Amino acid sequence: MCGISGIFGLERIDDPTRVIRLMNNRMEHRGPDADGVFVSDQVALGHRRLAIIDLNESANQPMTSHNGRYTLVFNGEVYNYRELRSELQYPFQTESDTEVIIAAWNQWGPAALQRFNGMFAFALWDEEQKELFLVRDRLGIKPLYYAEKDHSVLFASELRALLASGLVQKKLCKTALADYMRYQTVHAPDTLVEGVNMLMPGHYLKIADTETTTTKYWSISECVQRTSLSDADNKSQTRSLLSQAVSRRLVADVPFGAFLSGGIDSSLIVALMSQHQKEPVKTFTISFDESEFSEAAYARMVAEKYGTQHTEIILQPSTFLKDLPAALAAMDNPTGDGPNTFVVSRATREAGVTMALSGTGGDELFAGYEVFKRMEALRQRRWLLSFPKWFRNLGGNMIQIRKRGLASWKMAAVLSADYFDLEYLYWVSRLMLTDKRIKDVAHFPELPANKVFGAVAAEVGYGTPGFKLPFLSQVSIAETITYLQNVLLRDTDQMSMAHALEVRVPFLDHDLVEFVLGVPDRLKYPHSPKKFLTDCFSDLLMPEIVNRPKMGFTFPWQDWLRNDLRDFAGDSLSDLGKSSHFNPVGLQNLWSDFEKSQYGINWSRIMYIVTLQQWLAQNEIND
Repeated sequence: MCGISGIFGLERIDDPTRVIRLMNNRMEHRGPDADGVFVSDQVALGHRRLAIIDLNESANQPMTSHNGRYTLVFNGEVYNYRELRSELQYPFQTESDTEVIIAAWNQWGPAALQRFNGMFAFALWDEEQKELFLVRDRLGIKPLYYAEKDHSVLFASELRALLASGLVQKKLCKTALADYMRYQTVHAPDTLVEGVNMLMPGHYLKIADTETTTTKYWSISECVQRTSLSDADNKSQTRSLLSQAVSRRLVADVPFGAFLSGGIDSSLIVALMSQHQKEPVKTFTISFDESEFSEAAYARMVAEKYGTQHTEIILQPSTFLKDLPAALAAMDNPTGDGPNTFVVSRATREAGVTMALSGTGGDELFAGYEVFKRMEALRQRRWLLSFPKWFRNLGGNMIQIRKRGLASWKMAAVLSADYFDLEYLYWVSRLMLTDKRIKDVAHFPELPANKVFGAVAAEVGYGTPGFKLPFLSQVSIAETITYLQNVLLRDTDQMSMAHALEVRVPFLDHDLVEFVLGVPDRLKYPHSPKKFLTDCFSDLLMPEIVNRPKMGFTFPWQDWLRNDLRDFAGDSLSDLGKSSHFNPVGLQNLWSDFEKSQYGINWSRIMYIVTLQQWLAQNEIND
């Protein structure tokens, strides 16, 4: 795991080596083990290394092929590099997966991407063809940002690294701001900085003097394996694929462990790790004095069952208040949920662990969220479409009059839908504020089109391959391309890498994803969330873990924002109100509704706006 940066087109760049070092230095936290720069007549590449596989200096980057044609900077891991190495005709000088990427590209070209199993973002310079390839993994686990400046293209693992170059204007993107206000994140390819984009998951960008082309090499909806197996074989194959995914992610030359919340997903990862390694698994969990938020008791059960070396991080509000500025400062992109991962990542790294496995992705893949149940319930109520739209609109208006707030607004929006297919329903599921409320707190004469609607329609809308998939798989895809990729994975990367900790996510092994999305709905949600997953591993999961109430991994923000963090949040909203983009009266009304517990304004509707203000100020983003 590392940080990469680079520039294509050096003609108008003064001292490109200095610019690359500025970007590299901004990402020092991502790679404290080595720092490297490569500069030619057309391209400059930078790398910060966090050594995980082959710790020798010979594996440092940028790495150039034996024949001098290719130079690579790489962030991430290719888990099947040993298998690929045995197929390649190449004079290897290291034991690294980095060199395997170079050898694979040398032998197969871009077709090598179909063979890689891993999480990665890399840049590969072809000296012979004078072409630069920017590549991102299938599920978007590792980030990659880029910006065009005159006749140059800059790229980096972090948006802040691009800003550090001094070549990217620190100007707020108004369209992206609207997206953030709706969903507590900005969906790729956009960012909050005008002119800076993210490379989309499963894509590569080829840059040459004459043209720039983007190619999609993997699609989540098009690559699903429609299964005709028996129920028993579906379970057996899923069990085999997840076990293999965990095993692949245990290859490392540094100490490693696992995040353990005591939920189904993390407990199962720990159970499988214990089967694949001889030493006790090192596990880490957070506990709170507020027992209603603490999952520590469940985590202890799993730790005792599998004999792990368990670390419990007891978090006090006073401690968190002290650490909150550091957590917010670590955000390369603002969201409302990032500090969770920051705290557990820091404790994990302080315990001497450089790599950890996480259960992220289990809920999205195996129908673990309430949104799956809600979407299925709405689909079963298609009979509502038999009523005229004016009548449904009237019903929605009456619901809003009876009970003002986000929930009633969402119900009204669903009732007014033209169809009850997922693309017309899903966009309301993770909205943070209504469009009306957004216009109250921010200055938007007209809000731009909702990006989530378009993204979901492109993957599972009518006429797409995804439209023919099982309905719960369609919801999985919608969750993956929106919330998972643009909130959870982004937070995991930025908060873990703030402490130079690599996090691996077995549930997002693409072989597993492609298979499970083809499994029939009746196996996934007959009566309870993740039933299919728990059936597959009933021998490894204790009943207390399977049947426990779902809590999620969150801090007691509601209490903290009303007490310990009250002044901090209030001051942040006040500062944000001074921006030309925001209405101070609307922000004050939002805070007042939170304090009075009115209209569904809970902590999450406050914290993500507080986080936005902190991020804008720290990065000096201009109006």
